[in-house]
Amino acid sequence: MEIRKIGMADLGVAKQPDRLRTTGLGSCVGVVLYDAIHKVAGMAHVMLPDSSFGKGGELTIGKYADTAIPHLIKEMERAGACTRHMIAKMAGGAQMFSFLGGNDTMRIGPRNVEACKAMLQQANIRLVAEDTGGNCGRTIEMDASTGILQIRTVNQGVKEV
Repeated sequence: MEIRKIGMADLGVAKQPDRLRTTGLGSCVGVVLYDAIHKVAGMAHVMLPDSSFGKGGELTIGKYADTAIPHLIKEMERAGACTRHMIAKMAGGAQMFSFLGGNDTMRIGPRNVEACKAMLQQANIRLVAEDTGGNCGRTIEMDASTGILQIRTVNQGVKEV
């Protein structure tokens, strides 16, 4: 069994018996897709809601919800997964800092969660579990054999969904 580490603004795919892990989910969202029939898991560490935040130059596909999720679906299909069998789970999207005023641009965590949900809905992939919001960082690990997502939250321990 191998654990593939997914970095910030990165994505990856694993087949059983391997696992996927990402750390440092504050306002970022870890989106996990799973095809239980083919035992293929995918994970994206999304930093921002959409690629319009990009400032010219090369686009980092895994950084944005609107580019990471469609690309992750394609990568999983290349690994043998079928979109109609996929389910989704996600964690992160915390509001790590409090700001005075109602400036929407500072609500990165909640906006990341909303954008990821919109992309999943657009792809007709059902979100079956989430652990989002709050103000704590998270580490997640997905088991491609079982589809269990383990979520470690600072000061709150470990849970599985």
